[in-house]
Amino acid sequence: MEEKNQGKRPERKAKVPRRPNRPLLVLMCALLAVVIGVTALVANVASPYFGMLNLILSGAPQGDEIDAAREQTAAMTEQVEGEAAILLKNEGALPLAVDAKVNVFGSGQVNLAFGGTGSGAGDESTNVGFIEGLRNAGLQPNEELVKFYDENVQRREKIAMVGTDWGIYELPAENYDPALIDSAKAYSDTAIVVISRMGGEGADLPMDMEGYAGGEAGKHYLELTTDEQAMLSMVEENFGNVIVVLNAANPMELGFVESEGVDAAVWMGFPGTRGMNAVGDVLTGAINPSGHTVDTFACAVESAPSYYSFGDYDYSNATYKNTSLFAGTGTASTGDDNVHYVDYVEGIYVGYRYYETAAADGFIDYDETVQYPFGYGLSYTTFEKSIANLRDDGETISIDVSVTNTGNVAGKDVAQVYYSAPYAPGGIEKSAVVLGGFAKTKLLEPGESQTLTIEFGREDMASYDYLGIKAEGGAYVLEAGDYVVSLRENSHDVIDERTVTVERDYIYNDAADGARSTDEVAATNRFDDVSLDEGITYVSRSDWAGTMPTERAPQSKEATEKQIADFAGEPLEAGEGEDIAFANNGLKLADMKGLAYDDPQWDALLEQLSVDDMTKLVANGGWQTIAVDSVGKPHLSEIDGPAGVNNIMAGIQGTQLTAQSMLGYTWNVELAEQMGAVFGAEAKAYGTAGLYAPGANIHRSPFSGRNFEYVSEDGLLTGKIVAAEIRGIQGQGLYCYTKHFAVNDQETNRDQGGLATWLSEQAMREIYLRPFEIAVKEGGSKGMMSSFNRIGATPAAESWELLTGVLRQEWGFQGAVVTDCVMACATQDPNRALRAGNDLQLSFFSNITADTTDTVAGRQALRQASHNILYMVANSDALETANWGPYPFVIALIVVDVVIFALFALYFWRRHVGMVRWREAGKPKGWLARKLSRSES
Repeated sequence: MEEKNQGKRPERKAKVPRRPNRPLLVLMCALLAVVIGVTALVANVASPYFGMLNLILSGAPQGDEIDAAREQTAAMTEQVEGEAAILLKNEGALPLAVDAKVNVFGSGQVNLAFGGTGSGAGDESTNVGFIEGLRNAGLQPNEELVKFYDENVQRREKIAMVGTDWGIYELPAENYDPALIDSAKAYSDTAIVVISRMGGEGADLPMDMEGYAGGEAGKHYLELTTDEQAMLSMVEENFGNVIVVLNAANPMELGFVESEGVDAAVWMGFPGTRGMNAVGDVLTGAINPSGHTVDTFACAVESAPSYYSFGDYDYSNATYKNTSLFAGTGTASTGDDNVHYVDYVEGIYVGYRYYETAAADGFIDYDETVQYPFGYGLSYTTFEKSIANLRDDGETISIDVSVTNTGNVAGKDVAQVYYSAPYAPGGIEKSAVVLGGFAKTKLLEPGESQTLTIEFGREDMASYDYLGIKAEGGAYVLEAGDYVVSLRENSHDVIDERTVTVERDYIYNDAADGARSTDEVAATNRFDDVSLDEGITYVSRSDWAGTMPTERAPQSKEATEKQIADFAGEPLEAGEGEDIAFANNGLKLADMKGLAYDDPQWDALLEQLSVDDMTKLVANGGWQTIAVDSVGKPHLSEIDGPAGVNNIMAGIQGTQLTAQSMLGYTWNVELAEQMGAVFGAEAKAYGTAGLYAPGANIHRSPFSGRNFEYVSEDGLLTGKIVAAEIRGIQGQGLYCYTKHFAVNDQETNRDQGGLATWLSEQAMREIYLRPFEIAVKEGGSKGMMSSFNRIGATPAAESWELLTGVLRQEWGFQGAVVTDCVMACATQDPNRALRAGNDLQLSFFSNITADTTDTVAGRQALRQASHNILYMVANSDALETANWGPYPFVIALIVVDVVIFALFALYFWRRHVGMVRWREAGKPKGWLARKLSRSES
């Protein structure tokens, strides 16, 4: 018997199956249900955010490409600062010897403002500080004094997003031990005094410093505090060579610079990552300063007409409910607040336009009112400039400007050409002086000359006649008469001039001379409800004394019944006509690149988008555009600017650029384009498709918190610099959302009721819309960001006249408009915004309702918005560089699903095998039978 069984596998005795572990089974079922539920949620709800979640979870990307891009951008901050630094005064104190010993005074050396706060903020952790920049230039700061400030100055609070620490932490005079001063005097007779001022998103600069650190009642943020004055006086008394360095972005009251005790002054702005190295080089003469002011520096800020209507004003009888995500968090009001407003009472007389015109008419004494004109800047060398030739062919005016370096060191200079239009009292308002064009020289060696050609169209000198003085219904009008074209050192000092005669009135409307050559359709009044319905008295040169404000406007007034009704907005119409069609035409978004906006193939592609596709696309535009599988569009990341890569959602910050206003200080269009290129390259290395940049609003007031993000008080200078930057960025394959469109020139109440902004259409078109117009026509901007404020009573994001009438119909813009962050300001209704031409909501889950999805007009608006968004994307390099997935966290979720299902399968397979073997052994079925069987055995 043993022989027969030898070599055979013994029969396996059937094991008694275990009773199921019911708690374990319940837990596994519950886990399975949760995983299935989460998977379903992710698949059906969270899928639009796969890309964003992946970005947030992945952290900051690393690699040689990013390192190289960051290095290139950091180097650019030195180059920009080197051309942006403005020499305001020099009585022979500068330049310093390369190895000069210097004493540095002022808390600004510790609390240096590298840039502002908010979306234009940057990572300052590796920036070159003030003292380090001096050392890198070869200067030798007094280390004892450096240590004294480092140990005793309170640090300014670091605010990353909205808000600013307005404290001025200058040390009181009594804190300086006489022995310390004696030691400093023995070290060197040269003292550098650093004065620093901040700027930021969400708040304007204090017009009264009561309650702020270092401040006192009756003084504003743009003048020296008592402690700063005492410190400066102490320095002047003890040192023979005093140099003031001004670290600010907003024009200050600088009367103290004119003191005999101050020998030189340099305006350095916000230097970004390595700009301080260039500041040191400017002080030693390694760089010859060539920056020029972009604002008028008045002796007293109260002299500007805008001073009297800038700030906090509200309607006593009009309220709103803020339902935004951030309501009540400190970055936005809680709701049931009064609607706020601001009146641009100065009309077209902003900055130099006021000062030059009021002085020309004898209303003000220019020398007593203005310290530094718009376009002012000194050099370590001297230049001779003249108009070599002027050509006028009836359409274009070309001015050849000869520039010769007549000094002893190499340097750059700026040629500024202005025009003065004929004006008659009671006629169309005209500034006595308007910037017509500019150009910057190359680096000219001593004795070297260069001829610069500056061109602008005759039609560019036209004024907008919104009152219908010569053009009923409004139009640009170039009036007959003599136009003086002048070459100037700045807005005030004339070098040379010529006269251009316009033989008749040119009225650029359909009834007369047709649209301007750069417009698609003729401009006519679109904002009568804004400029004519409010009853504001605008400043007019026909009656300076009767129209110039002399006291600040009352803080509160009543809104009219019409305004209150307009604040609520018009009801949405269902629409009539042919509904949109749907079809699967087998196209992908990549097939559209290079096709004209109106190419019929776009219609075929758009038919592939379902209503759900389009709704999700337009409603989820917060720092992204979502993936749309039906047309092969991937998720794309979009980030804040304009001062460098600032990905708020993922917490990624790149190289901090110099403040954008400093591109204006350079007056160098080519350099602005170069900076745009390196900025775009770094953003692209981080996987970015689009930038919320550059900023194109106007320095309406010195107190605006975001002046550091904007270029200047002048629309032409701003537009030329911004357009160049856009060309540089978009040349790297990204697209730009130029912001904030439009008339968003103060931070106070910006998100509270959608600040109702009232101004004349002439001022709007000639000053505030002008930079955006140039950004579209010359920069080719593919995107635009609408602003928080209202244009009159209508939220900018809901203004059809602004977003469609002006932007698309007149200027020919082709691309997408995104809102500003509606999670912080819920004034606008996304459904009305879509109908107006606002394509994307900078938010998540915006409330696109049945008024849109279930109506013909609403679906047509969705289709139009989708076209605009996809056209913008297709005409960039976004599709070539996008992360198409699969995303790591999605893969992880799938792996979890598979593992849990495998565990279930293993568990039930083992039970199944056990039962089969038990039954094959002829054992009774059922738990009781098995129990009895075991008992018998």
